[in-house]
Amino acid sequence: MKIDVGTPGHREYLVHVPPALAARSFRSGRPVRPLPVVVALHGGADNMFGFEEKTGFDGLADRHGFLAVYPDGFAFTWNAGDCCAPARLAHIDDVGFLNKLIDHLTGTGLADPKRVYVTGFSNGAGMAYRFACESAGKVAAIGVVAGALAMACHPARPVSVMIWHGTADHNVPYNGGGHRDFNDSRPFPPVGRAVDFWRRADGLSSLRADGGRGCRSSGRGDGGVEVVLCTVTGGGHAWPSGASGRLWDFFAAHPRT
Repeated sequence: MKIDVGTPGHREYLVHVPPALAARSFRSGRPVRPLPVVVALHGGADNMFGFEEKTGFDGLADRHGFLAVYPDGFAFTWNAGDCCAPARLAHIDDVGFLNKLIDHLTGTGLADPKRVYVTGFSNGAGMAYRFACESAGKVAAIGVVAGALAMACHPARPVSVMIWHGTADHNVPYNGGGHRDFNDSRPFPPVGRAVDFWRRADGLSSLRADGGRGCRSSGRGDGGVEVVLCTVTGGGHAWPSGASGRLWDFFAAHPRT
């Protein structure tokens, strides 16, 4: 599908609609109870088709009854602030694109504005961070896989955050390092910095083990917000096995209140 974002050309996205929608009651052409929506952002050098296959969110959407939406970046990238070219160099307004996409989905009555979730991998994970930093009022929770919070962040409200990262990631190192972009030699900050930022922004305690196979949680704060870090020991720069299901469980448990 395509959406006009007020610039030359259009932006494209895929929408997977679960069978559960057909079973819903409708009024004036709209479902009486709109569906949750997961907006999934591909990594650099990938696209919406590849990410749809990589994450397996379509099958989860069919089983759990949510919309799975896969937007396409600009020239295989997202402008996540300090990364990545060519979207960054072209000053693409990807926050504006995602806002318009979410407004369209909620405006048609398909998506529940209190259950909008954004996840991403690598460059797409950085874009998920940026969206939560600049449009916190539109998203209940984000899921970040193999990405870094490498920009100034001032969320207008608390956001629940689940972070997945491998200890052997050489592209976006777990403890910081590497280069933010081809023309920016500044290192990526460590994963712990993002965890501490969101924990403080959400007014939450330090992380503690929660019995979740390598995951640690802050516990829930005001409004039910929570920060969770899932460390993949020995994991590289990849989408971890089982991450999609765990991300959906986290999203489903953290609607906006």
